[in-house]
Amino acid sequence: MLNRLDEQVEAGDEDAALSRRIVMFQLGILGGLDGEPVEESVGLKRVRQSRDHLVWRLSHPYVAGKAVRTIVWFPDRGHAVIALFANDKARMGDVFYDSVGTRADQAIEKYLHQKEAEER
Repeated sequence: MLNRLDEQVEAGDEDAALSRRIVMFQLGILGGLDGEPVEESVGLKRVRQSRDHLVWRLSHPYVAGKAVRTIVWFPDRGHAVIALFANDKARMGDVFYDSVGTRADQAIEKYLHQKEAEER
């Protein structure tokens, strides 16, 4: 997603530039953590729709017509895995929240299988 946003920004897409700034803001939130959160905050909330894995969503200050979400899973104290980017939840509406847990769980399972295969 970041590569695609970079390409769009280079082509002069102002909307992509805003999305990229928002994602970088969200990643800054992650950089300020020393492990999995113990409680929710303004920019970091638990995704309750996830059934198999505890995942968190990063949000951002209000921007009219824009709602970029980054979904994160913490496999252990020192690591965070970006499970999903939702490049504009504002356009997706409730469809995003109806499917985010399932999609995050699937992405995490794929990650775990790949990691397991690499360790063999």
